Amino acid sequence: MKNFTWGHGVFLALASFIIFILSMLFLFPNGQKNSEMVTEHYYEEELQYQSVIDAKKRADDLAEKPVYSQSPTGIKLTFPEDINNSNSKISFVLNRSDDQNLDVKRKETLDATRSFTIPKTVLKNGNYTLRLMWTKDKVDYRLDYDVIWK
Repeated sequence: MKNFTWGHGVFLALASFIIFILSMLFLFPNGQKNSEMVTEHYYEEELQYQSVIDAKKRADDLAEKPVYSQSPTGIKLTFPEDINNSNSKISFVLNRSDDQNLDVKRKETLDATRSFTIPKTVLKNGNYTLRLMWTKDKVDYRLDYDVIWK
């Protein structure tokens, strides 16, 4: 039997490292699966992002913000009293990070209780980012919510 020398140790360390790297490449190729951009017009939106930052800051500074809640019928968004259909335009985008085919984008009008509901029929179990945008008296606002639909 041969003696184990430092040369053998270096060889075993390099061989182990190479085997590890190759196994990461070939055994776990699913890391690239579903690596879609969040929106199709990402670069155009990136150039206009300062307006988004300003809209988010204005929304954060509001004393009363829109509130979302989940129920068996869907996701309900309720707005403060000073926001109504005559002075505001409301839209939302519900982004699904793992499958853009499940994204929902709509313009909405408020009902008598100053709210609207995203119906459960358009939702699948999983994580969403709800981007709520509204314009009140020609001033833009935006809030983002992380939503887990179960």
